[in-house]
Amino acid sequence: MKSIVIKEPGKVEIKEIPTPKPRSGEALLKLLYGGICGSDLGAYRGTFAYFSYPRRPGHEFSAEVTEIGENEAGIQKGDIVTCNPYFNCGHCYSCRRGLVNCCMTNQTMGVQREGAFAEYITMPVERIYPGKGLPAKALALVEPFCISYHGIKRARIKKGERVLIVGAGTIGILAAMAAKLMGAEVYMCDVAQRKLEYAKEFGVDGVINSEESDFGNRVNEITDKDGFDVTIEAVGLPSTFQNCIDAVAFGGRVVLIGIGKKNLDFDFTVIQKKELNVFGSRNALEKDFTDTIDYVRGNDIDLEGIVTATYRMEDAPAAFKDFDRNAGDMLKVILEF
Repeated sequence: MKSIVIKEPGKVEIKEIPTPKPRSGEALLKLLYGGICGSDLGAYRGTFAYFSYPRRPGHEFSAEVTEIGENEAGIQKGDIVTCNPYFNCGHCYSCRRGLVNCCMTNQTMGVQREGAFAEYITMPVERIYPGKGLPAKALALVEPFCISYHGIKRARIKKGERVLIVGAGTIGILAAMAAKLMGAEVYMCDVAQRKLEYAKEFGVDGVINSEESDFGNRVNEITDKDGFDVTIEAVGLPSTFQNCIDAVAFGGRVVLIGIGKKNLDFDFTVIQKKELNVFGSRNALEKDFTDTIDYVRGNDIDLEGIVTATYRMEDAPAAFKDFDRNAGDMLKVILEF
């Protein structure tokens, strides 16, 4: 079968590998769609902190069950599903407290272990979630929605609060959608005007182009100098983290979803001065997956609307290259298997 491999930064190959055979408690899945996320792009660029080479990328995907034994979940051959790609150890202090999303030795598919971008993969049955009738392409977008939804939940957003999301990529826009579901007034900040235009299409209440306008002045204009109740960092750069700290109100909440490799020379006393609540947000939980699938079904959410380009699996080298060159104009790039 065919498999996609990032051999080294800037080099993607299609390789022939054996079709895996499911062990007890596993199912064999035929990939249908896979999303290239910011982490995959970072791996391609050589900027992602957790990636090692060579490795098969991919942890956002939908698939058809082609082989499965009897199971308590009632999943059957032919079902269209998505999966939880975060493998936890089950015995560290985090896992023992039920915080499996931040397992101390977490292994995410396509990062610390082989990813999903192959024609067939095996998955433990307990990590497989039925799509409940959602289209296969939309199901491939449930995992990034979970990442955003989990971060938004960390902020405990209340109806009517002002929320600023810094970073209008896929995770940022999905975070905006989740915050809107919770009744927030949502604004987005980015340096790429095309992405801000995408954000407007998804119903955000306003945008800030920090490349073309003074960030601090725009924050003051929008909030009448109060600051935002919640800021969400969805980029992973020192400057965007600083934006979130600067823009949040005294007594506000800051959530960090973005992942980066750079350090920030930071005046940490501002956290004490403003009495800020700063939260990290990592991965997602089983309930996040089941909740988001139900949210998409019940609220007529157009997840497929974030897809700006679809490539065939065999064109993966071109897909990564194009995404790298045109990241400012593209949201979600999908591979069709």
